[in-house]
Amino acid sequence: MAQAVRLGDEELTSRQQDVLDIALSLLVEVGDKLTMTGVARRARCSKESLYKWFGDRDGLLTAIVQWQAAKVRSVPVGPQRMSKETLQSHLEQFAFDWLKVISGDISVALNRLAITHAGPLSNLGTTVLMNGRFAVGQRLKPLLKAGRGAGLLHFSDEEEAFRTFFGLVIRDVQIRLLLGEELVLSETDVVRDAKRAVEQFVTLYGVR
Repeated sequence: MAQAVRLGDEELTSRQQDVLDIALSLLVEVGDKLTMTGVARRARCSKESLYKWFGDRDGLLTAIVQWQAAKVRSVPVGPQRMSKETLQSHLEQFAFDWLKVISGDISVALNRLAITHAGPLSNLGTTVLMNGRFAVGQRLKPLLKAGRGAGLLHFSDEEEAFRTFFGLVIRDVQIRLLLGEELVLSETDVVRDAKRAVEQFVTLYGVR
């Protein structure tokens, strides 16, 4: 299940979530040609509703990015001391979600669009960074800190540890997909790669 996504002070309704799912599918089809009119037509809702919920097209794209990133589930970190098995299980879940999302057609379409519009005249690149990569980092870092607090991980810089985890999970998958390689990861592939990435991460940062 995706994490709850909020627009301002309000949580997305089930109808808004359905509209964003439709907008995501449409984005894969049309890319930069995504319009409020096209989304309204496909979602069978009024443009007035879209503008009320998301503001303008940039607001809709921001909500799309947040909704897509929310599919990488946060891991609950309680006050109890974490075991090695629990840490590894949580890291594998996180890696699985992340790789599954980033290797999907929707993320590829979003990232291609963001790259096309990166720069001072557009804020889409910044939107994808802040609500994608950086937001995912903020979900993982509490787990890394909990692992360190339990004496299971050793690192001095949370950001460096996160970036290492990022590299081990994503590897060259994202760039290959962005450049057009027809790379298809099955569920078995994602499970295997997530487990391998966590094993490599624990080898680098685990306390022996």
